[in-house]
Amino acid sequence: MSEQQRKQRIEELTEKTTKLKEQRNRLIVEAEEIAEKRNKLNDQHRNLRVEIFSLKTERDKMNEKVKELKQQREQTKAGIHEKIEQIKEIREEIKNLLRNKPSKSSAVLQKEIESIEWKIQTTSLSVQEDRMLIEKVKQLESQLSVYKKLSQLNQKTFELQREVKTLRTNNNQCHQQLTAAAQKSQELHRRMIEKREESKRLKTEADQMHKLFLQVKEKVKPVQEEIAKVTEQLGQLREEIRKEADEEKKKGEEALRGKLERQAREKLKRGERLSWEEFQLLAEKGMSA
Repeated sequence: MSEQQRKQRIEELTEKTTKLKEQRNRLIVEAEEIAEKRNKLNDQHRNLRVEIFSLKTERDKMNEKVKELKQQREQTKAGIHEKIEQIKEIREEIKNLLRNKPSKSSAVLQKEIESIEWKIQTTSLSVQEDRMLIEKVKQLESQLSVYKKLSQLNQKTFELQREVKTLRTNNNQCHQQLTAAAQKSQELHRRMIEKREESKRLKTEADQMHKLFLQVKEKVKPVQEEIAKVTEQLGQLREEIRKEADEEKKKGEEALRGKLERQAREKLKRGERLSWEEFQLLAEKGMSA
């Protein structure tokens, strides 16, 4: 291969190397862009996992609150039922007492008792009369005790009804809180499911990007190998040109030395004075004429 052909081949290979490097660089840039997208998707996926964990924790707390409120509501219902049963029992007792209610009112009975007691205290009575009046007071007090018992039972009924009202108010509040907590739990669960689906989608996209990244990286390898191959060929061609140039230079130097040597010998034959360079040149050849 001539020097011109080698130079032409070098130009072709240099142009090919430039194009290959441009192709490699484009692939590297493409791989970097894909890797950036992949990393961004992975970051979003990790952030979503943290958010999902937070939502799950909050939902579990809300579920625990729902459980507690349900227990509280059941306890309140049980309390209401118990007090209603007590009211029923008291009303049955009142009903029985009313059957035996004295014909006289409590005021009349109280007045009669006070009148008899006053008579006992202020009047001189025989033992028999005194006993009779005391017995009468006992009878009247027994009748009056029915009214006192009725009053106590009515008071107890009122207190139980008030307690039932309070319990029902508490039960309604508990039910409202329970409903709100249950709705909140459902909302948190819905958001958590949505985030999980989004997390799966991001993970799938990130995996696809990583797969694409590896594919692009694989494309870089043969291009880089081709660059190395062409670079080696360029080196060989340049080395061949350099060697030929060195040989041509050596031939030129040898031809010049031969010419100078002949000129020096001719001068020596003519008896002319030699220059230092001519003297050294002939000295190397043994000063032979």
